[in-house]
Amino acid sequence: MTLNVPENKSKNIESIYSLSPMQEGLLFHTLYEGESGVYFEQLSFNLSGNLNVTVFEQAWQRVVERHPVLRTLFVWENSKKPLQVVRKKVNLPWANYDWRNLSAVEQEEKFQTFLQVDRDKGFELDKAPLMRNTLIRLSEQTYKFIWSSHHLLTDGWCLPIILKEVFTFYEALNKGEDLYLPSLRPYKDYINWLQKQDFSTAKAFWQQTLQGFTASTPLVVDQVVQLSSQHKSTYQEQHLRLSEKTTSALKSLVKQHHLTLSTLLQGIWALLLSRYSGESDVIFGATVSGRPPTLSGVESMVGLFINTLPVRVQVSGDTELFKWLEQLQSQHLEREQYSWYPLVEIQRFSEIPGGRPLFESLVVFENYPVGSSLLEDTAGLEIDQIKSYERTNYPLTLVVIPGEELLVRMLYDCSRFDADTITRMGNHFLTLLEGVVINPTSQLQDLSLITEVERHQLLVEWNDTHTKYPDKCIHQLFSEQVQRTPQNIALQFDCETLTYEQLNNRANQLADYLITLGVKPDVLVGLCVERSIDMVVGLLAILKAGGAYVPLDPSYPQERLAYMLSDSQASVLLTQNSFLDYLPKHEKVVCLDKDMITVPFLEEISNISTDVKPENLAYVIYTSGSTGKPKGVAMSNRSLVNLLMWQIENGIANRDAKTLQFSPISFDVSFQEIFSTLCAGGTLVLIPDDVRRDAIALLKLLTEQKIERLFLPFVALQQLAEVAASSDYLPVSLREIITAGEQLQMTTALTNFLTRLPNCTLQNQYGPSETHVVTAFTLEPNADTQKFSSLPPIGRPIANTQIYILNSHHQPVPINVPGELYIGGVGLAREYLNRSDLTTEKFVPNPFVETSRGHRESPTPKLYKTGDLARYLPDGNIEFLGRIDNQVKIRGFRIELGEIETALTAHPQISEAVVMLREDEPNKKRLVGYIVIQNPKSKIQNILRDFLKQELPEYMVPSVFVFLDALPLTPSGKIDRRRLPVPSVSHDLESFVPPRTPTEENLAQIWQEVLGLEQVSIHDNFFECGGHSLLATQVISRLRQNWKIELPLRRLFEKPTVAQLAASIDLLLSTAQKLTEASPSHLLENQAEREEIEL
Repeated sequence: MTLNVPENKSKNIESIYSLSPMQEGLLFHTLYEGESGVYFEQLSFNLSGNLNVTVFEQAWQRVVERHPVLRTLFVWENSKKPLQVVRKKVNLPWANYDWRNLSAVEQEEKFQTFLQVDRDKGFELDKAPLMRNTLIRLSEQTYKFIWSSHHLLTDGWCLPIILKEVFTFYEALNKGEDLYLPSLRPYKDYINWLQKQDFSTAKAFWQQTLQGFTASTPLVVDQVVQLSSQHKSTYQEQHLRLSEKTTSALKSLVKQHHLTLSTLLQGIWALLLSRYSGESDVIFGATVSGRPPTLSGVESMVGLFINTLPVRVQVSGDTELFKWLEQLQSQHLEREQYSWYPLVEIQRFSEIPGGRPLFESLVVFENYPVGSSLLEDTAGLEIDQIKSYERTNYPLTLVVIPGEELLVRMLYDCSRFDADTITRMGNHFLTLLEGVVINPTSQLQDLSLITEVERHQLLVEWNDTHTKYPDKCIHQLFSEQVQRTPQNIALQFDCETLTYEQLNNRANQLADYLITLGVKPDVLVGLCVERSIDMVVGLLAILKAGGAYVPLDPSYPQERLAYMLSDSQASVLLTQNSFLDYLPKHEKVVCLDKDMITVPFLEEISNISTDVKPENLAYVIYTSGSTGKPKGVAMSNRSLVNLLMWQIENGIANRDAKTLQFSPISFDVSFQEIFSTLCAGGTLVLIPDDVRRDAIALLKLLTEQKIERLFLPFVALQQLAEVAASSDYLPVSLREIITAGEQLQMTTALTNFLTRLPNCTLQNQYGPSETHVVTAFTLEPNADTQKFSSLPPIGRPIANTQIYILNSHHQPVPINVPGELYIGGVGLAREYLNRSDLTTEKFVPNPFVETSRGHRESPTPKLYKTGDLARYLPDGNIEFLGRIDNQVKIRGFRIELGEIETALTAHPQISEAVVMLREDEPNKKRLVGYIVIQNPKSKIQNILRDFLKQELPEYMVPSVFVFLDALPLTPSGKIDRRRLPVPSVSHDLESFVPPRTPTEENLAQIWQEVLGLEQVSIHDNFFECGGHSLLATQVISRLRQNWKIELPLRRLFEKPTVAQLAASIDLLLSTAQKLTEASPSHLLENQAEREEIEL
C-alpha cells in the first residue's frame, strides 16, 4: 500500500503506527470542524528572571527530540484507517518578539490579538511538529511564553512531565553541562498494548451499558443552530468557585463514604441534566486518564492517553443521595476496565442514529493541575499568570479543577448558549453541591436546584398579580352598564339592533319566566340555538335567573347533544322550534322563537333579585375527553368576573368598541367576546354561520361594519390574513385582535396583514377551558416579530392568577427549562361536572401555599395541572412549547411537531400545515405533513423537502406530504387531527430511487463498498445505513481520489444522501472548471509536493 505523506525527506521517518481511539476521535472532529480551531491548545505564562533565551530554546528542542509523540504527524487518505508517522528529526518552530517599547496596556492588547491570530493559524495535521513556541519580551527580565500545540499529541497529564523536563534541561545547559535523562517508554508501546486487549468482552460491556438508549440528553439551548458549512462556533468560558468551607465539607463527605470527588461531581451533573431535561435516564461524556496500571512506566509516558466515555445515569427522585453515589462509583469502577474502547464504536451500541452525537456535554476532572508543578523546579525563574486555552467539539464542557477551593470552568458554544444561561446553569450546579453539604442524607428529589433568589422570583415576584375587583356576578356587571348607557346599541344582527335597555328588558322577561320553571343558583339550563339575538338574550336571562348555562351547539351530533343534556341534568332546555326534532325529549323546553311570543311583554321589567352569589356557577361548557365522552367544565361567576374585569381594564380598544361575535357559544372564548363587550358599553355584532366560515365574506363585513375588536383562533386569523393580501377590503378600523385556543404563529401572511394595520395590536392569550384565559402577551403595532422565532410567547399571568412551571416532583424549574404548566388563582373551574375522580386528578393541592403566606393575596389551595409544556423566558414571559403528549420521538430524536408546522407555514405558498407522527403499519413510524397550498396548481411538492432542510435537520423533515383543500376543523375552529386521512401509497416518497447521473452512480458505488450494501437509493441517509465518523472519513478520502477535489468532512454530515452530496460535488466541479484557467491550484491538490511512502 502506498501512502501520501507531506514533506520532502523520505528517510526522515522513525516509525508508523495506528492511532489510539481518542486520537481517532480528535482527528475526525478536527477534520470535520475545518478551520474552527477545535482541539487547538495554548498554554501561556509569565517568566521573570535572567532568562537565557538561546538555552531556553535548546531545552525545548531537547525535549522534542526525547519524545517521539512530539515529532508526530497524521495521515488519513489512501488508508482504511488513519495512521501516525513519527519523524526522526523536526525543528521546533520558535518566534521571538520584543515589546519593551510598548506600554503595559498596549502589550496586553497586542498579546490578546496575538493569541487569537495564533489560534486562527491552527496546524496542518500532516506536517510535524504539531506545536510551536513563542517568547515575547515585555521588560528587561519579564517575558510572556506561549506553547501552542494540538491535543492529538498530549493530554493534561503530560504537561507537568514536559515542563519539568524543559526546566531540568534549561538548568543544566545554562550551567554548560550536558544532561541525559533516563529513556521513557514511547507512545507506540501504548498503541501495541491497546491492540492486545479483549475487544469482544469490551464490546459486550458497552452494548449492555447503552442498550435501549434512544436519544441524547437534550441541553437547554437559547438558539438552535443548523449544520452549515458557513457556521463557525465561537466559544467562551465562565468560572465558578466553591468556597473553601464547602469544598472541605464535600471532601470529608466523599472520604466518609469511600467515594471519589469525581464520582460526586459527575453525579451532581447527572442530577442537573435530569432536572433540565425532565428525564430520568441521562447521558453525558467524561474523560478518563486512560493510563492502564498494567503497562509498566505508563505514569511517565508522554502522549494522548485520555479517552472520552459515555456516562449513563439513572436518576430516581426517591433514592437516597449517597446510596445512589455509591452505585455510580461501582459503575465507574466497572467501566474503567473497558475505558480504552473507541468512543466511535461505543456510539454505535446505542439506538441513536448514526451521525448524531451520543452526548452534548462533557465533564473533565483535572487531577493533574499544571500550576502547582510549574511553581517548583523552574531553574531560578519565577512563573505566574498561568493560563490555558482549549476548545472541544462539545457544546458544553465542564472542567473541574480540585484545590482548596473547587474551581469549575464552563466552556460553551456561544452560538447555542447565552452567557446568562450558562451563569444560571453554573449557579444551579453550585446550589446542588451546597445542598449536598447542608443535607447529605436527603433523597435526590429534595436537593434544591434553584437559588432562593430565583425561587422567590418564580413563585412570588412573577405571580404578584393581586388586583381588587368587585365581588359581583356577571349579570350585575351588565345591569350596571345598562344604567350607564341605556340607549347605546348593545346588539346588532343583520338589520336588527337592540339597545342596552331593550336587551335588558328582554332578558329580564325571560329570566322571570325561567324562575317560574325552577331555575335558581347552580341549576343548569341547556341552550341550543342558532347564532341570533335570541342566543344572547338566552345567556343573559339564565344568568339573571341565577342559573348556569350549558351551551349546546346545534351542529354537534345528536348522540353528543343527548349525552351532554343527560350528564348535565339540565332542568330546562332553551332552544328554537327548528331544533325540537333534533334534540332528545325534555320535560321543560322553552322555544325562544315560539313560546316567548305568548308571554306578555312589558316595555320595562325591573332587574330580578335572586340569591345568586359569586361562588355560584355561571356556565358548564363541555370539552373533549380522553375517554371519548365530553367532560363538563363548571365555572363560577367569581372566576369569570375576574377575567371580564381584567379584559375590560386592560383592553386596547375603547370600551364602547364594536366587537365581532365569532366563536360558537360552546367555545369558551365566546363568553369573553359577549360579556367583555356588554359589560363595558360596546356593541356586539353577531354574524351568521355562512359569513363566519367564509374568510372573504368575513373580511368584507369587518371592513364595512368598522369592527374595532376581534377575537379569532389562529387558523381563522391566518385565513383572514391570506385573503386580505389580495383583496380591496382592509379593516383599518381594527384596534385590537385577540387570539387564543391554538399556538399563534407569526406567518408571513399574518405579519404583512398587521403591517397594513398600523393602529392595531395583536394579543396572544392562553388558557385551557378549566381556567379560561390566564396569560396574555401583547404585540404592539410595528412590533419586532422576528425575535420570537415565529412563535410569540403567551405572556404573563393576568390579574389574580398564578402560574407555576414544575418538574415531575412538583418543584419549580429554572428559567429556560421546560416543565409542566400549573395554574392557580381565582380563575380555576369549580370541578368537572359529575367527575370527582377526574377533578381530583387534574386539580391538585397547591404545594406553594406556605411559600406565598404573608404575601398580599391568599394563595388558592388547588392548582390546575394543564398537561402543557412551557418555560419561563428570562424577561418573565412564558413560552408555550406544546402539549406534553405532542412531543414525539422518531429514530431516537425528540421532536416538537409545532416546530415543523411553523417551518412549513413559512413557505409563501403554504397557507396551513399540520404534522403528525403516524404508525399506520406496526413498528413503522413516520412523520406526515398535511398541507393546504394557496395555488393548487403549484408544484411545491417537488421542492418542499429541500425548503425544509434549509431550516430543519433531516430527521425533522416529513417523509410524506398530503395536500388537502382544507384542514378539518372542530366546531370551535381548532384543527381536528383525528379526521386527517391516512396517506395513500402514492404519497410515499421513501421508495427506492436509483442513481440518475454519473456522479450519483459513482457516489452510490462508493457507499455500497464502504457500507457493505448491495444497493443504495439516492435518498438514503448515509448514517441511517450504518455509516459513522470513521467510515465518513473513508468516503471523503475516496471522493477526493475520484474527483480530485477538496471536500470538507462536515459536508457529508450536511448532505447525508447520495442526491444531496452529488449535487454538492457537481456544483464544486462546475465552479472548479470555471476557475481552472485562472488559478487551478486554488481547488486542486498539488501532487508534486507530496511524497509516497511504502507501508
